[in-house]
Amino acid sequence: MTGTVAGAVVFDMDGVLLDSGAHHRDAWRRLLADLGVEPAPDFWRRTIGRPAEEAVAQLLDRPVEAAEAAALARRKREHYAELTTRGMLPVAGAPRFVTALAEAGVPRAVATSALRPDVESLLTAIGVRRHFEVIVTADDVRWGKPNPEVYLRAAEGLGLPPRVCLVFEDSVVGVHAARRAGMRVIGLTTAHTTRELLAAGAERAIPDFEGFEWPV
Repeated sequence: MTGTVAGAVVFDMDGVLLDSGAHHRDAWRRLLADLGVEPAPDFWRRTIGRPAEEAVAQLLDRPVEAAEAAALARRKREHYAELTTRGMLPVAGAPRFVTALAEAGVPRAVATSALRPDVESLLTAIGVRRHFEVIVTADDVRWGKPNPEVYLRAAEGLGLPPRVCLVFEDSVVGVHAARRAGMRVIGLTTAHTTRELLAAGAERAIPDFEGFEWPV
């Protein structure tokens, strides 16, 4: 797969374009405090890359009915929205890299487990929204990562076969999703180690986009 020439780039959002990990961790911690639940040492890692509705059961370590999961996910997002009013920063070098791709005419998409209103506002806040015509969110799919649906829909939106798409992902479940879609993956070590990302199927891992150049 690494020998395939990339003809398009698909980005996850949180932890790839946005340095949003701290806000997400704090939002989950607040939700658990609301419920009187002591966070497990690795609680944050259980949520990475998953839609909030699916992450709830992982955090509570028990089956959760759909209605309860939706209500708790909504509360977590309310905490997150409050935290983001403090400001949001891009992953280092990400806006420059996205702009360079746009100027080079490289097809681009975002494929994320976040909800569309959050995606629209956050990508606008870091100045890259205008560079993406194709954005696939949790609102657009039935199955979250590691199911490949979000990435397959991104390729479909670009009008390109999955095998020519290069994905940037920070989560193990996201890497699994992209690989199952038949795409190449480069990992961002904002949430997992290089070893974990390579073991999941990424071909390499980088800390951020500083000094990163196209073509790959």
